[in-house]
Amino acid sequence: MVRLMRQFIHVVDAINYRMGRFVMYCIFVLMGVLLWSSVSKTFFLPSLWTLELAQFIMVGYYILGGPYSIQLGSNVRMDLFYGSWSARKKARFDVLTVLFLIFYLCVLLYGAVSSTAYSLGYWGSEPFSFFAGLVTGTEEVGRLERSPTAWRPYLWPVKSVMIFGLFLMLLQCVSELLKDVLRLRGEAI
Repeated sequence: MVRLMRQFIHVVDAINYRMGRFVMYCIFVLMGVLLWSSVSKTFFLPSLWTLELAQFIMVGYYILGGPYSIQLGSNVRMDLFYGSWSARKKARFDVLTVLFLIFYLCVLLYGAVSSTAYSLGYWGSEPFSFFAGLVTGTEEVGRLERSPTAWRPYLWPVKSVMIFGLFLMLLQCVSELLKDVLRLRGEAI
């Protein structure tokens, strides 16, 4: 069982480390889009797509970088008491709090799946069965949701990124939970 836990931790941490390192450089893409937005507004006709694309890039940057942040422990923490606790007491407290975070991420993931199904033209109440139907061929994509702005991009790509990022964050939280359980058992990680 401990070997299986370590393998899960290793695989999830490796995936999220590589994803975080890749997404970290998206800030330069964001800077390029915002630079073009400034240049086009100053010297040419303003581009309609730049600010909304910058928002979409920021969503990907934030959502896909979140698991990497959790892995490194660089997320914001109230360190009034926590910093002076022993490693074992921190692990006990983290086991409790990560369970709340896992529940919250499950709710967010369900909402993201529902919202993505809606953006693909599904108006029912069973989004997971819709996606299963897409895979098996019993469902088909309906009228695609578009942004109400002048640029009018489709919204399903950014919503799909949200699903993927929330899923990776959920996996990273389970990895952190298993690390804390191993610490409580006195195992080396």
